[in-house]
Amino acid sequence: MIDWAWIGRHTDDIWSATREHLVLTALPVLLGLILAVPLGILATRTPRLATPVLAVSGVLYTIPALAMFVFMIPFTGLTVTSAVIALTIYTLIVLVRATIDGLASVPRDVREAAEAMGYRPAARLLRVELPLALPVLIAGIRIATVSTIGLVAIGVIINVGGLGRLVYSLGFQRNFFMTPIWTGLALIVALSVVADLALIAVERRLTPWSRGR
Repeated sequence: MIDWAWIGRHTDDIWSATREHLVLTALPVLLGLILAVPLGILATRTPRLATPVLAVSGVLYTIPALAMFVFMIPFTGLTVTSAVIALTIYTLIVLVRATIDGLASVPRDVREAAEAMGYRPAARLLRVELPLALPVLIAGIRIATVSTIGLVAIGVIINVGGLGRLVYSLGFQRNFFMTPIWTGLALIVALSVVADLALIAVERRLTPWSRGR
C-alpha cells in the first residue's frame, strides 16, 4: 500500500505541497476574520442587520466548493487568488456567527459595569466585550480552520490544491497509485489535528479565566 522509497524520492514535492496547503489555509481564515469580525460587530450593534448578514453568508456557504472554484476562473483565472477568494467566502458564515454569538455571550451586567466605569463604546468593545467573546470566537476559528484545510484539496481543479495534488495528480491520475493518495490524506488529517490543538493552546493562553471551566 505504501512505497516508502517513492516518499523518500519525493520529499521536496511533499514539503512544497504541505507549505502551499498551509498558506491556502491561513490566508482565507485571516481574511475571513478581517471581514467577519466587523460584520459581526455591526450585526450585534444593529440587530436588524443580523438576519441579512447571516442569510447572505449562509447562502454563499451552500454553494458547492467545485462550483465556487470554477465560478472564480473567469475573474481571476487558474491562480492562488481564485482559491483564496473562494475559501475566504466559506469561512464567513462560521466566523460571522461566532462573532455574533461571542458578543451576545457577554453578560449584560458586565457591559453596564463597563459603562458605569466610564468606558466609551469603542473602548468597551476592545477592552471588555471582545476579550470575553474570545472563547466563542476561537471556537469558530477552529471550525473554519479545520474545514478550510479539507476544502483546500479541492483547489487542485484550478491547479492550486496543496496536498490535493498528491492525492489527485500523483495518485488518481496515475492509475490510483496509492502511496501519494495515502500520504496526502494522512498529512491533511495531521494538519487538521495540529491546527486544532494549536488553536486550543492559543485560547488557553489568551483566556486564562476560562481554564477552570
